[in-house]
Amino acid sequence: MRLMDEVEKEEEKVVEEVQDQWCPVVNTGFSSPKKFVVVGYALTSKKIKSFMQPKLEGLARNKGILFVAIDQNRPLSEQGPFDIVLHKLSCKEWRQVLEDYRQSHPEVTVLDPPDCIQHLRNRQHMLQAVAEMNFSDSYGKVGVPRQLVIKRDASAVPELVNRAGLNLPLVAKPLVADGSAKSHELSLAYEPYSLQKLEPPFVLQEFVNHGGVLFKVYIVGDAIKVVRRFSLPDVSKWEHSKDAGIYRFPRVSCAAASADDADLDPIVGELPPRPLLEKLATELRWRLGLRLFNLDMIREYGTRDRFYVIDINYFPGYGKMPEYEHIFTDFLLKLGNGKYKKKSG
Repeated sequence: MRLMDEVEKEEEKVVEEVQDQWCPVVNTGFSSPKKFVVVGYALTSKKIKSFMQPKLEGLARNKGILFVAIDQNRPLSEQGPFDIVLHKLSCKEWRQVLEDYRQSHPEVTVLDPPDCIQHLRNRQHMLQAVAEMNFSDSYGKVGVPRQLVIKRDASAVPELVNRAGLNLPLVAKPLVADGSAKSHELSLAYEPYSLQKLEPPFVLQEFVNHGGVLFKVYIVGDAIKVVRRFSLPDVSKWEHSKDAGIYRFPRVSCAAASADDADLDPIVGELPPRPLLEKLATELRWRLGLRLFNLDMIREYGTRDRFYVIDINYFPGYGKMPEYEHIFTDFLLKLGNGKYKKKSG
């Protein structure tokens, strides 16, 4: 009840501040405040810092959206009421709390279902939906690099790589993708014996030359935004023959590595066709059961229409996405208004 009172007081305060912008006075001589879309959020401290920016919260208020922090030390069912629950916590206890809450509060939209998110935390299964689609249309073909999962005994890697027929060089990624800095570390191996130095579990992916540029495809409901990022450089046959060992890289697709303003070869820097991305996103939203995610895509160097998805991330760093405040608040407002229409219908 205490949180409910706080929400009501906050709503009244914000209504007074922005009433003239979205709540006109009617002819009867009094105003009829529009109900706020209340979004409860449970995020890591890192995500709160990057996502919950003052500009986002201010714009949300002006549009009739109220963000309320969820107290993780109190039962979720005692908080609210919420129209939407926005979350990115990975612990098992939280997933159970949220699953119970979804069952007892079907009227609340949870972004997104815990079980669907969990599917993306394992790189063995992450790209499965893309692989199964065998996606191809007049604008291009989208696939995934061939990969091999190493769960234990790194000493067996050379034999397993040979048996799987994977082409070198190989990119090694941690099996668990939990959003931590460690889960984004990459290693590039020019010969399989170097991989014995890595600690399992990890995933091996065939390296595909892509001009050193990847495309981060952000998806927020029906909205799609694409940005370019610098990536690992191409590997020539000469380099392959001369290099040995394993090379470790930190996270490569960070904000500082933006390639949107770089002078790129048009063949390398041209964004994937919009119709292809829209069709791909629609299919993946359905297959993954998610509305908030992004794809790391590359174009095979020397081609115009051959693309690979190399990673999928849930609730990525939207703070790095241009105009994320407008895109995200429009999405939340659409969700909230849709709920109210159903209730009154």
